Amino acid sequence: MTTKQPKPVIGLVGGIGSGKSEVARILVSTGCVVCDSDALSHKCLQDPVVQGELQKWWGSGVIGEGGEVDRESVAAIVFRDPVERKRLEALIHPRVEHARRALFSSAPAGTPALVIDAPLLLEAGLATQCSHIWFIETPESIRQTRVMTTRGWDAANLARRESAQWSLDRKRSAAHHVLRNDGDPASLRVQVLAELGKISRFQ
Repeated sequence: MTTKQPKPVIGLVGGIGSGKSEVARILVSTGCVVCDSDALSHKCLQDPVVQGELQKWWGSGVIGEGGEVDRESVAAIVFRDPVERKRLEALIHPRVEHARRALFSSAPAGTPALVIDAPLLLEAGLATQCSHIWFIETPESIRQTRVMTTRGWDAANLARRESAQWSLDRKRSAAHHVLRNDGDPASLRVQVLAELGKISRFQ
């Protein structure tokens, strides 16, 4: 009788704007099941229970005119005060974890790997759930241009948000493999497929 082997779990780490989402999209195209923790967190912010807690903590100003959480207002609070950031994480992270477990438990039998794409993967202690951690190495100039284009963040905003995370050197040291993302999509895809092939025997 053959013992069923658990699916590999890949954790994606890197600086903000490094291209983790692009790596995740490549993995999805191979049949991997990807948990986008950012998307799940945004969904949690639509929960009336969560919204009620945020209003109780920080007032009605964190809810926009459309009835949705004003993420910029929340960010201004939590990136200014580590205590408030921890309080928000304690509210959101268990809900995201529950959704992640449900997603992974329903993965098809032939799934090459499960993938966790979470901005605070290492900081939140999710490394213990990963059999492989990939660090996406991207020049700061590319990252800065990307976040300015997609999020409207200047260099100071990027630095402020990254100060709440592990340093890039610490993240790199915690990884099992480094993917180099210099802005060439074809090169990045080749690297991703090669590394996935090593750990999942994906053809």
